[in-house]
Amino acid sequence: MKRIHGHLRVGLPAGAVCLLAACGGATPGTNLAPGSGMETSGGITASAPAAHDEPLTYPATKRVDVVDDYHGTKVADPYRWLEALDSEETRAWVEAQNRFAQPRLESIPHRQWIRERLTQLWNYERYDVPLKRGGRYFYLRNDGRQNQYVLYVADTVDAPGRVLFDPNTVREDATVAISDYSPSPDGKIVAYATSDGGTDWQIWKFRRADDGTELPDTLRNTKFWGVSWARDGSGVYYSLYPARPDGSGDDAAQPAIHFHRLGDAQEKDRLVYAVTDHPTRVPSGTVTEDGRYLIITLFDGYDRNGVNILDLRDPNAKVRPLFAEWDALYIFIGSKGDELYFQTTNGAPRGRVIAVDARRPEPAAWRTIVPQSDLAIEESSYVGGRIVVRYVQDAHSAVRLFETGGRLAGEVQLPGLGTVTGFHGEGNDPETFFSYTDYVTPPQILRIDVQRNAVTPWRTPRVPASTDVYVTEQVFYTSRDGTRVPMFITRRKDAPRDGNQPTLLYGYGGFNVSLTPVFRPSVLVWLEMGGIYAEANLRGGGEYGEEWHQAGTLARKQNVFDDFIAAAEYLIRERYTRTGKLGIHGRSNGGLLVGAALTQRPDLFGAALPAVGVLDMLRYHTASANARQWSSDYGLSENPEHFKAQYAYSPYHNVKKGTCYPPTLITTADRDDRVVPWHSYKFAAALQEAQGCANPILIRVETRAGHGAGKPVWMQIEDFADQWAFLAKWLEMPMPR
Repeated sequence: MKRIHGHLRVGLPAGAVCLLAACGGATPGTNLAPGSGMETSGGITASAPAAHDEPLTYPATKRVDVVDDYHGTKVADPYRWLEALDSEETRAWVEAQNRFAQPRLESIPHRQWIRERLTQLWNYERYDVPLKRGGRYFYLRNDGRQNQYVLYVADTVDAPGRVLFDPNTVREDATVAISDYSPSPDGKIVAYATSDGGTDWQIWKFRRADDGTELPDTLRNTKFWGVSWARDGSGVYYSLYPARPDGSGDDAAQPAIHFHRLGDAQEKDRLVYAVTDHPTRVPSGTVTEDGRYLIITLFDGYDRNGVNILDLRDPNAKVRPLFAEWDALYIFIGSKGDELYFQTTNGAPRGRVIAVDARRPEPAAWRTIVPQSDLAIEESSYVGGRIVVRYVQDAHSAVRLFETGGRLAGEVQLPGLGTVTGFHGEGNDPETFFSYTDYVTPPQILRIDVQRNAVTPWRTPRVPASTDVYVTEQVFYTSRDGTRVPMFITRRKDAPRDGNQPTLLYGYGGFNVSLTPVFRPSVLVWLEMGGIYAEANLRGGGEYGEEWHQAGTLARKQNVFDDFIAAAEYLIRERYTRTGKLGIHGRSNGGLLVGAALTQRPDLFGAALPAVGVLDMLRYHTASANARQWSSDYGLSENPEHFKAQYAYSPYHNVKKGTCYPPTLITTADRDDRVVPWHSYKFAAALQEAQGCANPILIRVETRAGHGAGKPVWMQIEDFADQWAFLAKWLEMPMPR
């Protein structure tokens, strides 16, 4: 399974990482009261940030008398009405908030410079990692002036590619994007999926690689799970959601695996497998490279799964269990005959790779190929006759090659301490590709001869900027409970440590996602504005394996917020910055992080940017079946112990009347069907009503956009221009020169 722009983690749905695209523990809810002005760790006493300007008169937001009873605790929800996203009343509220926020953002003097510089820095040629099938090379490319990536094919590794599909031509506003693609085994046909307006829902179509001719086949009501080709190229296996009466997909119901034969109408697609014994487990299918088996992965959370198998050689075969204990994660990475290769956390919280005989899948017959080490495995693949293992080593990438017999065959030399992705392909193909990036290096694509472990460049982009004036350092700080946490800090080499530098602290802390160094034009602009950029590797992520992930989940979720707060205190204590110059930013699960941090420690930050956040922890799972499956990290409020932890940190429920909150710009999109926008609506309404000083609480709602994937470049530029301009004003940054 491949990765499109970093949004797909092998073996899990695309929604995993962005939420939803994961030792020791402090008791949840034991922080001092927000606004108390007292520190929770690290010897820092921070005074509340100064309020600016005159108090704002926000658009009127009505309150309703809604009170829920959670295990004997009465919880008010006065903005429940904003959950009706399609109501005229909610739409009017969104329009009023945008009319209120946008002129204030556009009037900030820095915004025009930021917008123009973002436009310049995004204008560079860039590629995604190629995928080789049938001797052809398929890849995504953006020439630097396009809003969306374009799908190409080349007949040889060095040949210029030809366009197969350009989504930029579909709509004038460029809001249709390629969200996934999969070439047939012989490379003659490519299946590709598009997303319209940022939705997670996909429409699959098929094109001939020779001449770009579009086939009549169309697959609807799919999301996340991709397609897997039959080995003879006759069609694809895919997970189909049931249709509502209006024909749209129903993601409150379980999808089932179907087979689509090319040339047939979708209504004729054959049911292959459906889950009938559990209401929330979602199946997806992958055909082994030789076509022998369909590997059926069952998803129901981010810490364990099940796997079934179907023998495709026997038309009378029944689906049978392969891993049925739901005791760990099992991620299929390849096969050689009846020997199946899986990456797993079974008996190995930092991961190992095992070989399982499809005919004798009992644990006693498993063979360990790559044992657990001191590094956490992030991803593995079987290509070129070897197992390629990508590790996280103190929050940066390391790659090792192993023979299928278990012998270490070498370590791949990387350009630096950054992030690599890729290494996908076929088991008998001697070459594969990967990308390398760090905070100041745009993704470069490299080719590797797997047997020789020889790396050569394939595409090396250039950005219109001088990046050698910046340096990235890794530091380690101590969280509230004594846990040692890593953090990357990128800054100008000559930036003084005088406690007065505008600093942006970013974090995520969930779903086993590791924050490793990647290049973003928005971060480079922030550095050019004179800012310091810090990225903390919080518990809940995958930087040190499953134990690190679990230490930031369920009743231990407060550890994530403690780690983030401790990162802020470290930056202040070590004189990188001070409270009035410190902004915080996070998206999705990271939006939850920022919301919790600003409600628990409003005295610590100069400005806050919670984006597309999960902010109502008691009702997040009511939005869709997809959201309910985040419960492996968050828990469910129906459970008394889970409720106790959630209620203690849920940002929406911990807004306190009369508290002086830092200047806050909340951003979301009206078509986000992953983290629905009512989280942000309700949180903004609560903060505006409670704000105890003149610091602004603004919400900016993008239209015709979703959670983030597929957002056109022009829309991203407008989004970051607003956010960075907001920071520039409230962190009192000088105009860039």
